[in-house]
Amino acid sequence: MMHASSVFFLVAAAVGLAALLLQLVAVRIHMRGQRRAPTVFPPISVLKPLCGVDDDLEANLACFADLDYPDYEVVLGVKDTRDAAYPVAMRAVARWPKVMRLALQRGEPGFNPKVNQLVTLEKAARADLFVISDSNTRVDRGYLKEIAAYFEDSTIGCVTHPIVGEGEQRLGSLLDNLHLASAIGPGMVAAKVVAGKDLVVGKSMALRRQDVAAMGGFYAMKDYLAEDYVIGLRVGQVLGKRVAVARSVVQNVSRKKSPRDFLKRYRRWSIIHRTSIELGTYLAQALLNPFPLALIAAAFHPSGPTLLAAVAVCVLKTALDFATAWSLHPRAFGLSAALAVPLKDALLFAAWVNGLFETTVDWRGNALRVGPGSRLMPLDVETSEADETLAA
Repeated sequence: MMHASSVFFLVAAAVGLAALLLQLVAVRIHMRGQRRAPTVFPPISVLKPLCGVDDDLEANLACFADLDYPDYEVVLGVKDTRDAAYPVAMRAVARWPKVMRLALQRGEPGFNPKVNQLVTLEKAARADLFVISDSNTRVDRGYLKEIAAYFEDSTIGCVTHPIVGEGEQRLGSLLDNLHLASAIGPGMVAAKVVAGKDLVVGKSMALRRQDVAAMGGFYAMKDYLAEDYVIGLRVGQVLGKRVAVARSVVQNVSRKKSPRDFLKRYRRWSIIHRTSIELGTYLAQALLNPFPLALIAAAFHPSGPTLLAAVAVCVLKTALDFATAWSLHPRAFGLSAALAVPLKDALLFAAWVNGLFETTVDWRGNALRVGPGSRLMPLDVETSEADETLAA
């Protein structure tokens, strides 16, 4: 029995490595494609919710002040004047008054603080093409041109971008940036190229105003933890349109996070995934983290061959991580960062296990229960009540 269990987990690890190789191929195919160029340049409103002072926030905002696009604005959202981001936003508006404006949040309609800001930003925006952009991101100067080009196709309802990480100065940020560039960004591409599935990441998503309205406005997303995932679903289900994954990447800037910060973030992400997808799909996601599976195999049947197999899986997984990350963001990491991959994978496996059992999150000081579809609710609401609410 112990030997059979060991074989099972080694086979699972091998399947996972094959899946990661397929993901690498999908990324390379996607990134070799030519970026689109627009023939018209509709006005664009970049909606940028702020909360606290992210790493290099001022430099991140400066990146959006000089994009190669003739007609755009950046609307900065802040909950209130007590937020640490408020003086930074005010300085940005004073420095780039022709590009940037500030909108203070009006009301607090739901449990998702980012969406609460988007409800206000939607009303403040002047253009009919929205680009939602997180405050810890940077983009290249042609970012908006590529988005405009995609929207010349009326069948496209949303444009999102692969995410990579950069700027790490502490271990937790290195772990996060590695995971974004080797798994999250590539996963978006592979889901689209291989399976035709739409995975929208809220760090960068573009939508038409009329399509947002047809989906109920951002107000309809106010009580979802994974508002970006829900938007991606509704683009197809409600609008009957497609999601496009762009070829330019968005850089998530993370510098000074600790490993504890990394684990906390992905424990929350695991709860998002578990409540948003079928249990079988969630279980299958473990295959994409084969190193812990190989370690489990060695633990079931400790021997020279199983230990050697675990080492081989670790080496191959690290190589695939780096090849994939470099395909999205060439030479994003030095080879010394390879030493962090086993720790990253171990912490991610712990977060994945947590997602099997945990249904509550502590988000910005608020303890909330997460129901089906990542629906947020107070802790005293039972799951059965949540199901009735969703059905209604």
